[in-house]
Amino acid sequence: MCGIAGLYHRAGAPIDRDTLARMNAAIVHRGPDDDGFYFDGPVGLAFRRLSIIDLKGGHQPLSNEDQSVWVVFNGEIYNFKMLREDLMKRGHSFATDSDTEVIVHLYEEYGFDFVNHLRGMFAIGLYDQKRDQLLLVRDPFGIKPLYYTVLDDVIGFGSEMKSLLEIPGISRDVNRESFWHYLTFQYVPDPNTMVTSIKKLRPAHMLIIRGRDVVEKSYQHMTFEPRERPIESYIEETLDVLRDSVKVHMNSDVQRGAFLSSGVDSSAIVALLKELEDVQTFTVGFEGAGGQSEIAYARETASLLGTVHRDTIVSASEYLAALPRLIYQQDDPVADPSAIALYFVSQLASQYVTVVLSGEGADELFGGYTIYREPLSLRMFDYLPMSMRRNLGQVAKFIPEGTKGRSYLMRGSKKISERFFGNANLFTEDEKRAFAVEPRSMIRSTEITAPHYERASGLDDVTKMQYIDLHTWLPGDILMKADKMTMANSLELRVPFLDREVFRVARQIPASYRMMNGTTKYVLRQAVKSLLPEPVYTRKKLGFPVPTRAWLRNEHYAFARDLILQSDVPDLFDKDLVLQMLEDHKSGKKDNARKIWAIVIFLLWHDIYISRRRPFISEIPVSVHRRRASEDIKVTV
Repeated sequence: MCGIAGLYHRAGAPIDRDTLARMNAAIVHRGPDDDGFYFDGPVGLAFRRLSIIDLKGGHQPLSNEDQSVWVVFNGEIYNFKMLREDLMKRGHSFATDSDTEVIVHLYEEYGFDFVNHLRGMFAIGLYDQKRDQLLLVRDPFGIKPLYYTVLDDVIGFGSEMKSLLEIPGISRDVNRESFWHYLTFQYVPDPNTMVTSIKKLRPAHMLIIRGRDVVEKSYQHMTFEPRERPIESYIEETLDVLRDSVKVHMNSDVQRGAFLSSGVDSSAIVALLKELEDVQTFTVGFEGAGGQSEIAYARETASLLGTVHRDTIVSASEYLAALPRLIYQQDDPVADPSAIALYFVSQLASQYVTVVLSGEGADELFGGYTIYREPLSLRMFDYLPMSMRRNLGQVAKFIPEGTKGRSYLMRGSKKISERFFGNANLFTEDEKRAFAVEPRSMIRSTEITAPHYERASGLDDVTKMQYIDLHTWLPGDILMKADKMTMANSLELRVPFLDREVFRVARQIPASYRMMNGTTKYVLRQAVKSLLPEPVYTRKKLGFPVPTRAWLRNEHYAFARDLILQSDVPDLFDKDLVLQMLEDHKSGKKDNARKIWAIVIFLLWHDIYISRRRPFISEIPVSVHRRRASEDIKVTV
């Protein structure tokens, strides 16, 4: 687990070494153990290392034998030993025991298809000297982030957006379309970021750069293919493949641990880890409005599973004090309150371990979100002509808001592609127009998800929802916050559910098996039932809940109000209308917590990255608990 950055001059001129040094220094938190550079005329590669495997020999950038192929790599390849053995039989020789060197030789052997041999999480920058070709690659799920910018003469890339902002002359203009979509999704959908000049490489994609030619290519299509088989076979296969995945995700030469929340996902990971070694577990809770309930459940689970458990409780004032620093670490605004929760539990864990396993991805793969049951509850509408459903929706508009049954009719009047944009759906298009300035080149939120619905057209509605989340919500929110908040603490996060072999099984499970007996992810629950005490595998998921609703009415109200009052973004929204949202929330007239929080996060982000009215951010020390990085620049020529 590390950080990478690089520059490529499209006209062949030498790249600026000082610029690349600044890009690499901006992400020292991702790799405080070591740094490295490779320069060759128009190309420069940079690397920050958090040592996990081959502690003595894993230095990057790393090359093949004749130094014609160079790579920088962020992530872990879990099947690298098997790949290494196969490549050695094919005549390749290795100088290290690291997984990074396997990537170089796989590329030599298979060309662009090398990526389909990898089992792991990765963001890769690979330079082929003979072809003068730079290749950028991101893993199929989007576990590891990879940003890039295409300027007139220079292309830059990096693990974090803040690296690219070190490039002289790069624009810091807000992408108005991104802001518009952020208000719906609570994150910026790929491939855009909130900065016009910077993009994210999409999961399962590669970017091929030769001179002035830049081509983006999909190398794998992650989709579901439900197959009718006895449910017992799926239950057995799920347990077997999860046990294997946890085992391979343990590969490291440093201390490991696990995050433990209240639900079945993280508990199952911990139970499988416990079969192999003693486990340290970590949890966070928050003061107020039941925010400490996660602590109690996690302590109970840890006691039942026999782990060495530690937790921390965060107050409203501590949360607020850390917020600007954490928005800086996020790069793009992500209006998910639990992102900050992840920072605090990562801060705790990083004092004891270097690697943690967690349960991200289980809901998207196995059907765990409650909203996935919606198509079942609306099944009666499937028997009505679409024209009649539309009429019922029009009638429902005249029913007073809050009246029982109104929402049911409204939802039933729409097709799945019109009502589901992913797990977060903050503002409707009409709500946005009421207070925000609509961009001229605007596309609706439905157009963001439309290509995904088209590719999922042959699936049932429940599976369509999972497909949408797999390609939007998972990389845009869940994995983005997981990477940024753990790496801010120099902690490697591994997610055994998001493994190609686990997905091979999960993608085949029919929706009827996922939503069964009145519960979600039924097959997964049955698969891990024998590992967990009954109160654990049946418990409702909380997922590090943050009492944002209560805090915005009390402890955080003045902060939010002052931030909105002092904002200077008249070309984006009407602050008076936003203030009214806050007042309606404080008085209890409406629950606007999620909407207000999204605007608060954006305004903090704008202060830090655009108006730069919070210069203290650059002076905040990196949170590194175990080690310090050398500031010496190592240059390989």
